[in-house]
Amino acid sequence: MAATRTIQLRTEIPGPRSRAIVERISRAVARPLALTFPVVADSARGATLTDVDGNVYLDFTGGVGCLNVGHSHPDVVAAAQEQLGRFSHTDFTVVPYEVYVTLAERLAELVPIPAPVKAAFFNAGTEAVENAVKFARLATGRPAVIAFEGAFHGRTYLALTLTSKAKPYKDGLGPFVPEVYRLPFPYEYRGVTAAHALAALERAFATQVAPSSVAAIVVEPVQGEGGFVVAPSEFMAGLRRICDEHGIVLVADEVQTGFGRTGRLFACEHYGVEPDLICVAKSVAMGLPLSGVLGRAELMDAPHEGAVGGTYVGNPVALAAALAVLEVIEGERLVERSARVGETVRARMLAWQERWPAIGDVRGLGSMLALELVAGRETRAPAPALAHAVARSALGRGLLLLTCGVYSNCIRVLVPLVIGDAELDEALDVWEEALADVLD
Repeated sequence: MAATRTIQLRTEIPGPRSRAIVERISRAVARPLALTFPVVADSARGATLTDVDGNVYLDFTGGVGCLNVGHSHPDVVAAAQEQLGRFSHTDFTVVPYEVYVTLAERLAELVPIPAPVKAAFFNAGTEAVENAVKFARLATGRPAVIAFEGAFHGRTYLALTLTSKAKPYKDGLGPFVPEVYRLPFPYEYRGVTAAHALAALERAFATQVAPSSVAAIVVEPVQGEGGFVVAPSEFMAGLRRICDEHGIVLVADEVQTGFGRTGRLFACEHYGVEPDLICVAKSVAMGLPLSGVLGRAELMDAPHEGAVGGTYVGNPVALAAALAVLEVIEGERLVERSARVGETVRARMLAWQERWPAIGDVRGLGSMLALELVAGRETRAPAPALAHAVARSALGRGLLLLTCGVYSNCIRVLVPLVIGDAELDEALDVWEEALADVLD
């Protein structure tokens, strides 16, 4: 007896209702908000998404990493609805509410930062990064910030300055914020080792900016938009040593890596390195707008009164959802599930790499995995057209895949961690069919 398939394609892709709505989008919505998929969502649950034409997809995008607990998890939905029924907004600094304090206490117990830890909540990952820099600058009295090639930290102006990819994010938008210095990130597949990157950082202290002027080093333990490039342990340990030596604040951007994605609750736990500040967002509240900066109390208390804040920061509905997310992660053992999903996906990816020379590299931590497509293994020339062709072929077969990377030649996995084993196997089979379609 054949296994029941999750993917159900009832129309051509995109279907007629999706096409009609996409046409309305072209007339009513600003053109820069370009669509990755020309299909329009109607409902979603777990690791599946149903479009307005009734087509059911398996979702490996997870709302760009926002849905570690899956679409519309009933426990999270119930918590948000209950809070919404009581009140939706006051502005925490005008009339505070307990749910803010409760989440701050819970996260302080969980983050790999030595106690005492305090928290401040915001709306989006980019705001968390910007405010982390505020905390660092006001705590140290220094102006400069160091970021890395391949980084993505957001789209508001300071975060956009920290972001590395020129197109589409930065093209035509300068001038950018001053006192930001960019250095190589270890990318062993492309010849940049941890030793090279650390030496470049030390050299920059002589050639670009004195360490006594640097407030913070901002780093993703695994670069997200940059192509799921994993920081080697030697590099993270080196950053911690350098920050300690020079009184620099080490900021870990865990917006995409946090809440189980890498097989640990936070990616920093893989390294045994304790950052001073951690930025969180995305899966913290199942995609509801919520972000945060978590850090050593002395740094979090350094800014003067009113230096951070905002009308909507720490929205109570999103905070209630976040508390439920933590319960789901713990109760359903999603950190462990992430590791198991990652083992399954990595094994298939390595088999694909053996079959197709165009798959140059397979990398990641836990279920945060990607493959990099190249024109040839000798040249390693990036092949973005192949990556996009595979994603298009997968869409036509009912699987949603996202590309990433500085050269847009990587395909990444951000599948909800609640995906079932049969669903996972089905999705990987479809991905393999798409690879064969393009690469054979």
